[in-house]
Amino acid sequence: MSLITEPYLIQLARWPQSGQHILAQYDKESVIVYQAYNPAVGHFAAKHGYFGGEFSLSRMSWIKPGFLWMMYRSGWATKPEQEVVLAVRLKRAAFDEILSHAVHSTYIEETYGTMDTWQGLVKSSSSILQWDPDHDPSGARVERRVVQLGLRSSILAHYAHDWILEIEDITSFVHQQYLRARTQDLDRLVTPREAVYPVADLQIALRLGMTSLE
Repeated sequence: MSLITEPYLIQLARWPQSGQHILAQYDKESVIVYQAYNPAVGHFAAKHGYFGGEFSLSRMSWIKPGFLWMMYRSGWATKPEQEVVLAVRLKRAAFDEILSHAVHSTYIEETYGTMDTWQGLVKSSSSILQWDPDHDPSGARVERRVVQLGLRSSILAHYAHDWILEIEDITSFVHQQYLRARTQDLDRLVTPREAVYPVADLQIALRLGMTSLE
């Protein structure tokens, strides 16, 4: 597995406990995002390095930079149609482009002005941003909110084929760590190393509603 991992408790001490943050594993060239699919879609993507086969370009596809949010959503790869967890290594420039086009899934008057303006943007945008409560390994909500991004139309097409550097099936790793999470063996729980993602464009960070760490 090419993901960099670190003990969960070490990361917990480092992460912000509140506010709205993009937690992710990233480097100068790439950002890891997670998705969970049924075996047909997941195995095709991991084998070929892109999304094809039974993957639908006509439906919105949600990507999650935060590992534990993905674990909550997929039940640690136990929920139907989410049995295969993928770590998708995305070009960092592409991730920044997705953020630059993102429109909130809920209306925010200070950002969009009128409801009609927001509704028009939501209808036309290829990238939808949603802030959700993060969850601890047991599935309990925490105060910190993290992001998921819904992709469709042109951005989804680029994501599925052009912007991916690597797709890795991490389901075995997920199952191994789920045993530790389920038994509250947090001293031995290991998760992908994540840190707050720095959005370089301050105006985009403010528009998205990210909490400043300064």
